[in-house]
Amino acid sequence: MDEEYRLRKELVEACQNMSRLGINKGTAGNVSARHGNGILISPTGVPYDKLTPEHVVAMNWDATFEGDVLPSSEWRFHRDILQARPDLNAIVHTHSTNATTISILQKDIPPIHYAIAATGGASIRCAPYEVFGSQALADCALVALKDRRACLLAHHGVIAGHVSIGKALALAVTVEELATQYLACLPMGEPPVLTDEQIAEVLEKFKTYGQQSPQVTDRLRQAS
Repeated sequence: MDEEYRLRKELVEACQNMSRLGINKGTAGNVSARHGNGILISPTGVPYDKLTPEHVVAMNWDATFEGDVLPSSEWRFHRDILQARPDLNAIVHTHSTNATTISILQKDIPPIHYAIAATGGASIRCAPYEVFGSQALADCALVALKDRRACLLAHHGVIAGHVSIGKALALAVTVEELATQYLACLPMGEPPVLTDEQIAEVLEKFKTYGQQSPQVTDRLRQAS
């Protein structure tokens, strides 16, 4: 299996897993991955249970692509984020219920739990509302993602990015969990939050968190 087909297959599985994980419904949301001179991105309007690797669109940085399958309507922020952020190799966009609810309130998610450090900082910012698929939305997302791996989009949903599709998907789940916790606290008022120093300590620990030895990592890779 060549690298491109492997990425296409992984991208399709991520789209289908979003529904299984309960962070997406219908054809909402989209997934992309860095590849070659551009990105691979999920198509627009194709039900995820019908999605195949052949439906995935290969798009160049200049937004040109081959074939008659159209890319996701949100291709602009996928392309712009991956082009601007060499530390990220994949983007997962969801409309998960609780995170989207927080975005409707146009609120950032503060450091209510140490797991927020997985997003790269002490908060998950909410970008201002712009119409879906627009360049203005892509521009706002880039600002909200400064020094972060995730953000909310006002009245819209979530963007999560990471070094791989699997890690971006896992981060999107973490964002939804944090949003659920925050939403549960709000009826009692704004919750207490961790300090900058406490978050800095967690960020340092996250640099090696969950890392196995090279031997174990190789065995896990061979078994997958």
